[in-house]
Amino acid sequence: MISPHALELAQTLVRMNTVSHHSNLELIHFIRDHLASLGVASRLTFNADKTKANLFATLGEGKPAGVILSGHTDTVPWDGQEWTTDPLGAVVRDGRLYGRGSADMKAFIGVALSQAGQFLHSDAPFAIHLAFSYEEEIGCFGVKELIADLRDAGVRPLACIVGEPTSMVPAIAHKGVYRYKCCVRGKEAHSSLTPHSVNAIEMAARVVGRVRDMAEGFERDEPRFEGFDVPFSTASVGQFHGGIADNVVPRDAEFRYEFRDLPTANAAQMQAEVVAYARALEPAMHRVAPQAGFRFETICEIPSFLGSKDDEVTRLALRLSGEPQTTLVAFGTEAGLFKNAGIPTVVCGPGSIQQAHQPDEYVSLEQLARCEAFMAGLARSRSLG
Repeated sequence: MISPHALELAQTLVRMNTVSHHSNLELIHFIRDHLASLGVASRLTFNADKTKANLFATLGEGKPAGVILSGHTDTVPWDGQEWTTDPLGAVVRDGRLYGRGSADMKAFIGVALSQAGQFLHSDAPFAIHLAFSYEEEIGCFGVKELIADLRDAGVRPLACIVGEPTSMVPAIAHKGVYRYKCCVRGKEAHSSLTPHSVNAIEMAARVVGRVRDMAEGFERDEPRFEGFDVPFSTASVGQFHGGIADNVVPRDAEFRYEFRDLPTANAAQMQAEVVAYARALEPAMHRVAPQAGFRFETICEIPSFLGSKDDEVTRLALRLSGEPQTTLVAFGTEAGLFKNAGIPTVVCGPGSIQQAHQPDEYVSLEQLARCEAFMAGLARSRSLG
């Protein structure tokens, strides 16, 4: 059964509105003050306008290296969703904690925070680092700053456990998420004079078709990575905007698209193929309008993650969770960024992604109890693996 202290902390965090376009400082300052009451200093790294912050703290200073417990503090919004309870109410009912972020992933943070005293006085031969980031939901922007700060400060953790909702089954791989915006500038004209124009929508549509062709190629030709629900890379267009009237050849159009690449694929090459195709269309556009062309913007780049069942941190997570085997997850996390920074990483946390981002999001108290037992076992560990 989950302890009252851990549940209270999880509820407190869920009640704070940290939707990605809001500040997360209320939550960060709460955690900072809670740790300060135990004599633990926190290291904060801020966004450009100082409205959001990451928090990094070490429990067990003086030990040679530590294990990171990583969580993001922001949540997705709930506008337009049909909730039967207050998204910020943190109601406990029928063995579940309800609220936005309960599964993804404030309950994990609350449970980790509840164990701070145990971590602080643990006989484990490694320290425990708490690493809580901002803006994961919109592109993993905060954790990039956190990792850069650790590098500059010379902090070299042994391993990282990302507490995303995996039902407490250690996950060793996920796809990457790469999103881009393509802006097309053409030349407007009356629709009776199309030869004097460059139709931005039609040019954009050609590139959209190329993205679709690539998606079909991945499905047809890419070697399968068994274990994923969709065992090949995917590409899709999510938004398209353009045009002002039926009888005006559109000057401007834009669309957004994404790649979800397997850990064995290369998203940079995928994007390069799209850009090269667009550039090949520009000479014909320039003959009519020299200023016409394509412009690309990066929305987010979240690298894929591929760990190993043989990594010490994976063996640790299997032992602490009591699970017999690992899994793969379809959703993106910060794990690839930690792994790319040279930190062995595993994803393991309470709750299911099937509840995340949904109306009446919840995490079961049984899952929270398992997470708390996992944390208590971590504090008692005598070795990493």
